Amino acid sequence: MEVFARRAYLQTGWSKDVRLTLQAGKIAEIATSAQAEPGDIRVDTLLPALSNLHSHSFQRAMAGMTEFRAKGRESFWTWRDLMYRFLDHLTPDQIGVIAGMAFMEMQMAGYAAVGEFHYIHHAPGGRAYNDPAELSAQIMKAAAQTGIGLTHLPVLYTYGDVGQAQLAGGQLRFGNTVDQFAELVERCKAAAKAMPSDTCVGIAPHSLRATSPADLARIGAQTPTGPIHIHIAEQLKEVESVQDVLGAPPVAWLLDNTDVDHRWCLIHATHMTQVETIGLAKTGAVAGLCPVTEANLGDGIFNGKEYLNAGGTFGIGTDSNVNIAVCEELRLLEYSQRLKHRERNILGVEDRSTGEALYVGAAKGGAQALNRNAGVIALGRLADLVAIDSNDPTLCALTDSQLLDGYLFAANDCVVTDVWSAGRHQVQGGRHVAHDNIVEQYRAVMATLTETFGSV
Repeated sequence: MEVFARRAYLQTGWSKDVRLTLQAGKIAEIATSAQAEPGDIRVDTLLPALSNLHSHSFQRAMAGMTEFRAKGRESFWTWRDLMYRFLDHLTPDQIGVIAGMAFMEMQMAGYAAVGEFHYIHHAPGGRAYNDPAELSAQIMKAAAQTGIGLTHLPVLYTYGDVGQAQLAGGQLRFGNTVDQFAELVERCKAAAKAMPSDTCVGIAPHSLRATSPADLARIGAQTPTGPIHIHIAEQLKEVESVQDVLGAPPVAWLLDNTDVDHRWCLIHATHMTQVETIGLAKTGAVAGLCPVTEANLGDGIFNGKEYLNAGGTFGIGTDSNVNIAVCEELRLLEYSQRLKHRERNILGVEDRSTGEALYVGAAKGGAQALNRNAGVIALGRLADLVAIDSNDPTLCALTDSQLLDGYLFAANDCVVTDVWSAGRHQVQGGRHVAHDNIVEQYRAVMATLTETFGSV
């Protein structure tokens, strides 16, 4: 497959009239100052596509259902109770269809790959399926249907809270011992062999709330390679509980007791001290930021300025999937810093486009977090590509050096025309190739769910 772009952001920066040859899902040839040839797929502006490093796809079906004020103080914890009640009604097939919808929307927004932080493993009440990987298989089925690149992250969730509290309520669908989890991971790896070769399986100890120090050490020893993701320091209540029980705030405890390196992705890491912020940056791990969800849940604001000044690596994720939007995630990341510091262009590099710094940083960090050979347009890398239309009224007046600023701060994801996931051309002309079928399935599932229990 050959792709011709009027301009492309290559590893070396902007180039004109770029012709790519894609083979076996990778970029095999790059020609600049080239001419289009008959049969080429022609696009306007080509960028490396981002990897969505953190998703709970089933929560896509809750979007818009929790934006009301109940009696008393609304918080992450009240939202979580509603989420538990919702997931207790989901069947395996429904989970697969909802994931398909979310994955399709991710691609149409410009993501080429997703890290699915998957913690629903059992039937309601905690009853085990005959196949422990039944629900992981549904996630893989959805990834195959949409063609999105998948890093599947089965979650170890053993306890109801820090201090090894018992699981209760909706958490019963999540629970596994370390031995059960090890079997689950092996079954996921076996299932992944039938998937495209860019599929990856990692692990995700859910949080310091839902695991114990001993369990964390065991699964770390059992997993010498591949990505490791963990929720950490999302809420102040969580930070306080970990401090009380383990004797240190979450990020500090993890850095002191675990060999955190480039394989790790710490999701949220919202509430960190200055020492924790610098310490995390120096490990080479990725901070997995989900600004839209973090704002929606009232989590707080990440120490972005301090973290990037210390050389930290970051990527973005859609987490609850309340609004799947590349532009909105990166825009909100920067705007939250501006509100916090009352300055402009906080996360940019001096004398450089802020949009470029945000986009390039998220592309590289997201690929690292998903153990994905992508993040830049270069020879031998996966063909994770997104094309945008610079003729859109929000972009048409901008120079090359301003284009990523315009994309992130003035445009929306509707300027996306094409997306390739490891060379699979899944979005064409702004529309996913399986759009109608996926939407029809999703609407049928939602009709059944709302008839069963209404809304949350």
